[in-house]
Amino acid sequence: MTRPRLRIASTAILAVATSAGLVSPRPCRSAGADGASNVVLCARAQIGVTVRYDPAYRALAYPGGDVPADSGVCSDVVVRALRAGRGIDLQKLVHEDMTRDFAQYPRNWGLRKPDRNIDHRRVPNLQTFFARRGWEQPVSDRPADYLPGDLVTCIVPPNLPHIMIVSDRTNAAGRPLVIHNIGRGAQEEDRLFEFRITGRYRVKAAP
Repeated sequence: MTRPRLRIASTAILAVATSAGLVSPRPCRSAGADGASNVVLCARAQIGVTVRYDPAYRALAYPGGDVPADSGVCSDVVVRALRAGRGIDLQKLVHEDMTRDFAQYPRNWGLRKPDRNIDHRRVPNLQTFFARRGWEQPVSDRPADYLPGDLVTCIVPPNLPHIMIVSDRTNAAGRPLVIHNIGRGAQEEDRLFEFRITGRYRVKAAP
């Protein structure tokens, strides 16, 4: 794999440890940056903070609920980045949309009603919500079509839905890196086309 060539001018503020030994995120937006750039900054700020992959079900506060910042799954990277970078709370928005029109969402988990603790942490639900918001973009095999802040879904074999955030950094060939949690906590890696892409989404405006 080619060593990535970094192309970025802004710097995010990383989370720090509290006296209780937990992690507490600091603001990661950059003054003057657009919404997509702030999403990337707030995704990158999770690197070194979210160090574990943990899919366990947890009861969350609502709205604005989160699992412990040192853990989570791929969707938690997206939830945290949109919440901190653009003020978009996917927990609240997905729950409200599922409450209005539950029948339009996948029934993969045998649920009979929305669950605000977990619905926004499931990639198929996010794909449905993004499409209903008009954020869906055509899937492409051209690196240039993937802009910083785009949300990309794929299938990790054999059949695990996954979601990533397109970075503003590229490898030497110009292919964008992605920020995600695929098992070792939040990482920024050259893996955009490693798995079969199932969706590409661009946040057009705050809902």
